[in-house]
Amino acid sequence: MLINLSNLYSHVKGVVHVGGHHGQECQTYLQHGIQKVCVFEPVPSHFQIMEERLQDPRVHLFNVALGSERKKETMNISDFEGADAEKYKGMSSSILTPKKHLDQYEHIKFNETIEIDVHVLDDFAKENNINPSDYNFMNVDVQGYELEVFKGSDSFLKNMQFVYCEVNRDEVYENCPMVDDIDRLLESYGFGRVATDWAGDTWGDALYVKQ
Repeated sequence: MLINLSNLYSHVKGVVHVGGHHGQECQTYLQHGIQKVCVFEPVPSHFQIMEERLQDPRVHLFNVALGSERKKETMNISDFEGADAEKYKGMSSSILTPKKHLDQYEHIKFNETIEIDVHVLDDFAKENNINPSDYNFMNVDVQGYELEVFKGSDSFLKNMQFVYCEVNRDEVYENCPMVDDIDRLLESYGFGRVATDWAGDTWGDALYVKQ
């Protein structure tokens, strides 16, 4: 996380984390006393690592992707060349096709695709007895697919107080939404963007707080 969220966590009762990778952030959530964490990660190999690491009844893991409609999708799996390859392998995986990413990060390759299940969060929550009112912080890191996740999360966004997500100001992935698109959708739920860190130049992280 590029924006310091430590002060925010004392106000968080539950987290919905979309794009869990290996579950890196979950220990931080638990250390801050957050009692409910739902994590969504569609890549089976990443999900398996997360399951092995997170043996805690407060954390609920789901091996699916989230979007605006229920469907099968093809995911482009990233590979990382260099130091800490295992740590960073797969972090850039996306349903979208990489574009500027290929030039910006030549050491990250996309040589594999897999088929994944995409669910709509609102529908998935009803099917799995997940109560939107138990969660007030949403962290979405899905490599350009963030807007699609939000479009399927109406009942959750109505309950959220904080949203933290990756944003883009260039076409890092083909047809990815720009930060203004994310701003407009979240503004319709009463959120304002209060902090942005453009650590990746073309991409960064943004914190939205319900006004």
